[in-house]
Amino acid sequence: MTKLSVVISAFNEESKIKDCLESVRFADEIILVDNMSADRTVEIAQKFTSKIFKRPNNPMLNVNKNFGFTKATGDWILSLDADEEISDDLVGEIKSTLKASNAKINGYWVPRKNIIFGKWIEHTGWYPDHQLRLFRRNKGKFEEKHVHEMIKLEGKSEYLKNPMIHRNYETITQFLQKLIIYTENEATQLIKNGYELKWQDIIRFPIKEFLSRFFARKGYKDGLHGIALSILMAFYHLVIFINIWQKLGFKDISDNNLLTELEKELKNFGIEFKHWFLEVKINQTKSPIKKIIYRFLNK
Repeated sequence: MTKLSVVISAFNEESKIKDCLESVRFADEIILVDNMSADRTVEIAQKFTSKIFKRPNNPMLNVNKNFGFTKATGDWILSLDADEEISDDLVGEIKSTLKASNAKINGYWVPRKNIIFGKWIEHTGWYPDHQLRLFRRNKGKFEEKHVHEMIKLEGKSEYLKNPMIHRNYETITQFLQKLIIYTENEATQLIKNGYELKWQDIIRFPIKEFLSRFFARKGYKDGLHGIALSILMAFYHLVIFINIWQKLGFKDISDNNLLTELEKELKNFGIEFKHWFLEVKINQTKSPIKKIIYRFLNK
């Protein structure tokens, strides 16, 4: 009979760990890697499992997740964070999928519903937010290079339909605290990958991110949450640039054409904003005549 191990990594998650563990009671084994929590995380987890391992709180979060994978004994592993839960529909789908046990498939991508500031964010780049989380033991692991990396899988994968729930950012303080950790990691990776500093990117990074989130990924459909999150993610990318700049010694620029170049950058983005606003109008209007007019204006 196919057995499933759930591996959860947690740090000071006393407010969320119970719901996470309740949602995976169906598993044959639950393993918790506790990253030296100072709250009641372990106390709560002990009511669900005896397989609790304490590890130093490594800034490279995926090191401890990989450690948890080595402690699993099931045929399959389901990897979760403490702020995630498995929905009832997903429980059924996982059970039926493992029962069918397609020998050619070593892993499954799971859609994820992100609850941010009290609302399910259906757009703005946060859905379906597929995550590779269900995989055969010894066939998947994190590469431990990037905090937002996906599990690297040996072999083929498929997609499940039902989502897990991610109780993501609940407060702006939480967002900013994680931003400090994540943006430094992102900056380090960009430098390792050969990124060369261009001063124009202090404008390009945040504006491109805003355009991508709010327009291309339809953040405007998420209302005030969409515009707020698009602006916050633009700020996130601004901080990535400044982290890179810091790591390179805050090198100054001697560009006599700085104002001219800055004006050119902002004009180009002004054209992009106009394009995107017209695209939205084209998509939203039901009038064929208005569509033609907007298309003409968008040339």
